[in-house]
Amino acid sequence: MNRIKETLVTAFALFSLFFGAGNLILPPLLGLKAGELWWLVALGFALSAVLIPIFGILGHAKLQGTMYDFGSKVSSSFSLIYCFIIYGVSIALPSPRTASVTHEIGIAPLFHNSALSTSIVYFVLVFIFVMNRTKILDIIGKYLTPAIILILLFIMGITLFSFPLNFGANTFTNPLSQGILEGYQTFDAIGAIVVGGVIITSINLSHKEDSYESKKALITKAGWLAGLGLIIIYAGLIFTGAVMHGPFDDTISRTALIIGISKITLGTTANLFLGILVSLACFTTAVGIVAGTADFVKSRLPDSKKAYLITALISCCLGVLMGQFNVGYIIAIALPVLMFVYPITIVLILLNVVPEKFGSPNVFRAVVFTTILFSIPDFLGSIGLSSHIEAITKWIPLSKLSMGWVLPALAIFIFANIGKQGWSKTSWF
Repeated sequence: MNRIKETLVTAFALFSLFFGAGNLILPPLLGLKAGELWWLVALGFALSAVLIPIFGILGHAKLQGTMYDFGSKVSSSFSLIYCFIIYGVSIALPSPRTASVTHEIGIAPLFHNSALSTSIVYFVLVFIFVMNRTKILDIIGKYLTPAIILILLFIMGITLFSFPLNFGANTFTNPLSQGILEGYQTFDAIGAIVVGGVIITSINLSHKEDSYESKKALITKAGWLAGLGLIIIYAGLIFTGAVMHGPFDDTISRTALIIGISKITLGTTANLFLGILVSLACFTTAVGIVAGTADFVKSRLPDSKKAYLITALISCCLGVLMGQFNVGYIIAIALPVLMFVYPITIVLILLNVVPEKFGSPNVFRAVVFTTILFSIPDFLGSIGLSSHIEAITKWIPLSKLSMGWVLPALAIFIFANIGKQGWSKTSWF
């Protein structure tokens, strides 16, 4: 019975770490635009926003190390550069996005202050909490996620039983790929390798006497349970958005849609409560990102307290700068970055999950190098240069779906394993 309880507690912790306020605003608009094909876009979203992140947790269960270990088979230099890039992206995009979501959902409906003033106050508070770590965040987190989940289940239940189940027309050219790409915006694959290390550390401290296999089994079971919970919530929100095609059109913003849906289903008072909860969830996420980034820089510079302070300060200043923009803008500028970083993250996760005999250092190097190479056209296409590289991309399978890296990486993985006995031991990095 104790083992079951531990598994459930760990699963809930993983769910809480994955499901942030940003994840709340993405699925409904997908459903609204997908209409009758909401289930197909939900499948795509589940692949990149649930399955890959859970594989990331399974990778941690196997490695039982840190984010650095995910890329160490490529080379120590590559892994270090990758870690700095991931933390840099985290403080530049998802962290400021929490301030933007807070303003649009929790502050703007009640007050008339500017987004800049919200962002300044928000990140001043973040800096204070990062510099003075407290259990208040743990207490808030313990009750916060259950409250948000309960409200979301009410919204989805009321939608299912109180509204006619007719759907609008699909507006996506390819709902499946659109769902996959939108799943990038959750940052959950990146989150899996970042926060997974936190879970590993916690388990190692509380289960010092347990064997490697015992801890691996605990993390694996908890990961799949957390994934099941995420799929239920995401699919429900996408379904809700699809049903709500009457009151809203597909030009509405993501935050306006979730506010509108909660008002229709729960009323104004409950919507206000949701806004407060979402704002607190955003805040805890931002504190976690900034503190985690400062911890990493501190660990690389002989445990320097000054490095922690400077990193936290820079992170919060960057948060103020970016957090004043609206959510839609931050999501738009994040896309090119994600088109390059996310494929690398996905292949590192998958390579760390496959059996050891299929994931030798040379296989890691070959697949990661191929992924980087074939992610470049997708990146260029995302910044409006697709016409300049059309002569190249027309020969790359799935490039029109912005996933030109997938088949080349898979082919190299197979080829590298078939011919690995003849590979040179020379490092590519």
